[in-house]
Amino acid sequence: MASKLLRAVILGPPGSGKGTVCQRIAQNFGLQHLFSGHFLRENIKANTEVGDMAKQYIEKGLLVPDHVITRLMLLELENRRGEHWLLDGFPRTLVRTEALDRLCDLDLMITLNIPFETLKDRLSRRWIHPPSGRVYNLDFNPPHVHGMDDVTGEPLVQQEDDKPEAVAARLRQYKDVAKPVIELYKSRGVLHQFSGTETNKTWPYVYTLFSNKITPVQSQEAY
Repeated sequence: MASKLLRAVILGPPGSGKGTVCQRIAQNFGLQHLFSGHFLRENIKANTEVGDMAKQYIEKGLLVPDHVITRLMLLELENRRGEHWLLDGFPRTLVRTEALDRLCDLDLMITLNIPFETLKDRLSRRWIHPPSGRVYNLDFNPPHVHGMDDVTGEPLVQQEDDKPEAVAARLRQYKDVAKPVIELYKSRGVLHQFSGTETNKTWPYVYTLFSNKITPVQSQEAY
C-alpha cells in the first residue's frame, strides 16, 4: 500500500474547515500539505520570478490569475515528485485541472459540503493574521489574547469578504467555478464528498477513506 505515492486534493467553500482537515490528514498519514497561499507568500518574500508576478496583481488589489497560481503550484509539485501530497484548494478551476493532469493523475478528490448558515456563522467568527496567513476562529480556535496573533502579538483583522454580506457571493462564486471540476473528478471515479456541520463528526469518515489508501503513520486518529 505504501509503494504507490498518494496524490490527493481537498476542495471546499470558504469556512468549510479545509485547513483543519488537511492538518489532520498530514499528521495522521504523513502527506505533505500543499497550500497555494503559503507558497505565494514564500515566493513573494523570496522575490522569485513567479512571486514578483503575483505581487503585481496583489498590490493592485486584484486576484492572482489562474496562470500564475498554476505555474507556482506545478513548480512546487515538480520538487515533490517522490512524496505523498495533499493539495489544499487546488485545482479549483478547469484551467488548473488541465495543467495538473499533464503532471500526474489524482487518486482522491475530497469535497466538503457545508450548509450556508454554518459557513456564514464560521466566517463571521474568523480572524486572520495577514503577514503569516494564520487563521483563528473565536469559537474553536481562539487566539490566546483576544485580537492578537499568538506568535507575533500583532493585531488580527477580519477580512471584508468574511463579513456576512459577502459570504453569499463568495459561496456562489465558489460553486460556479468548482462545480465543473468536481463533476470531472466524479466521472473519473475518484471523488468522495463529505457533508456536515462539524469537522469532528466528519473526520472519522475521512480517516477511514485515507486508511484504505495509505498506512497511517500514527496508530490512532488525532483530534
